[in-house]
Amino acid sequence: MTRTRPALVLVLVAALAVTLAPAATAAPVAPHAVATDTTAPTPPSGLRTSELSCTAVRLTWSASSDDVGVVAYDVYHDGQHMTTVAGTTTQALLTLVPGVTWGLYVNARDAAGNVSQASGTLDLRVPACQVDTTAPTAPSGVAVRATGTTVTVTWQAATDAVGVTAYDILRNGSVVGSTSGSVLTFVDSGLRERYTYAYRVRARDQAGNRSPNSDAVRVTTGGTCTDAICSVTQVATERDLPWGLVELPDGSVLYGRRDTFQVVRLDPATGATRVVGTVPGVAGTDGEGGLLGLEVADDFTTSPWLYVMHTTTTDNRVVRIRYSDGALSGTPQVLVSGIPRNKYHNGGRLRFGPDGMLYVATGDGQNPQWAQDTSNLAGKVLRIAPDGSVPADNPFGNAVWSYGHRNPQGLAFDAQGRLWQQEFGNSVMDETNVVVRGGNYGWPQCEGTSGDCSGPGLVAPRLTLPVASASCSGLAVTGNSLWIACLRGTRLYRATITADGQLTDLRTLLSGTYGRLRTVEPSADGSLWLTTSTRGDKDSVANNSNERILRVRPGG
Repeated sequence: MTRTRPALVLVLVAALAVTLAPAATAAPVAPHAVATDTTAPTPPSGLRTSELSCTAVRLTWSASSDDVGVVAYDVYHDGQHMTTVAGTTTQALLTLVPGVTWGLYVNARDAAGNVSQASGTLDLRVPACQVDTTAPTAPSGVAVRATGTTVTVTWQAATDAVGVTAYDILRNGSVVGSTSGSVLTFVDSGLRERYTYAYRVRARDQAGNRSPNSDAVRVTTGGTCTDAICSVTQVATERDLPWGLVELPDGSVLYGRRDTFQVVRLDPATGATRVVGTVPGVAGTDGEGGLLGLEVADDFTTSPWLYVMHTTTTDNRVVRIRYSDGALSGTPQVLVSGIPRNKYHNGGRLRFGPDGMLYVATGDGQNPQWAQDTSNLAGKVLRIAPDGSVPADNPFGNAVWSYGHRNPQGLAFDAQGRLWQQEFGNSVMDETNVVVRGGNYGWPQCEGTSGDCSGPGLVAPRLTLPVASASCSGLAVTGNSLWIACLRGTRLYRATITADGQLTDLRTLLSGTYGRLRTVEPSADGSLWLTTSTRGDKDSVANNSNERILRVRPGG
């Protein structure tokens, strides 16, 4: 099937202008020039900056070494490719966005396409282009409208000496969300029935100056819920990053603490949590690696295996470990090893399918060419039996089920047995895909529908979302609804799955209300589990977060 435009595309042009990274293309793919070379270069080191302005900086590093020779360096910020320079060069002039804070790092690449592990991260705070101490004016014309238990807030634009970059929405005196400076509407979902709320809006500029609050406008919600989300309840808080989460047959929840490598049991009725064990052999990556996806099979009651994907010092792997009498026990069984790892792009989600097989989302390990190599486990969706063996009907004689993926982190099956997948784009488009046996999803020559997407056999996404308003990780299906949890976009999307597997009626929910959203998982009672990822999710420092585990009750 030729890759064509998706059935549904969300375009937010105005928001992209100030938030996209300057480079919109992937790192070039080196040819397999030295097929016998399998040794990656050493990581670059000694990152330092000079000539910093509000729009540019010179980044310099110490050279990597390689048994054959370094041919290129790829420069990234926070998992997004910025530029590539020749291996004879150890510096790059980077284009910046004023007022942002980025984590810069560099990978080295040799002629055979081997990619080093990433350098250490250099945090860079980009100054604004001019000193600005003047706050914006207060937004005017605030209006509110209640539909069931959802309130829509609109307002007229504020003015500023330099420019408004964001609006904060306050409900009864507390900030409950924000929008970019070009968006003049906010939808507040999951509110109490027949309750009166007071809304105010304030503006922010690039220097962080805040306007006065607008006048308060009050509204009373309806008596019944007719909305996509009827309620959101905070069940627990968490000091580390709750990444993988699974509900057990008894209704309790297990979730992983990414940077402490611990598994925690959560009692949904009381919100009580306790650590049930630490998974051996896990290591962070000074980025997004660590203890990642969790999953259990349908026969968990009689065969209580907890399936885990995690990073080690050398690779990513899938293991299973017993969970009995309320604790992890025994030595983990390694089911898949040798999945390439790096600072970012580790994938990590696990999902059992209706065929009883375990599906695994893997990132490209920041080596785009691996995504097209069906003998390599990076940039793939894998399919294995519960004991780790390779099913006889896999398309390539190994664990690979589909390929051409950049960094997929969402997997979910619908009632028709279709496998949906959510994938991070680099700087242009995220993808929502239906994964098919042996399918090629185009990375790195194609990002969403951007790039060279005309090649034969490329599978087109069912939905694309701008990276600036998406960067989505988690995916869940309830009934005919597809739910997508987004990090950079700080929102939850819901779309309706049609009988023929298309997506319609895309809605933006909880926009800015709970910050960055990492994981969304279905509950047996029809509700959803939702976790935040607002602090410390780009390092491997334990307990430096302030996260929430939420329960969402969907509506109509």
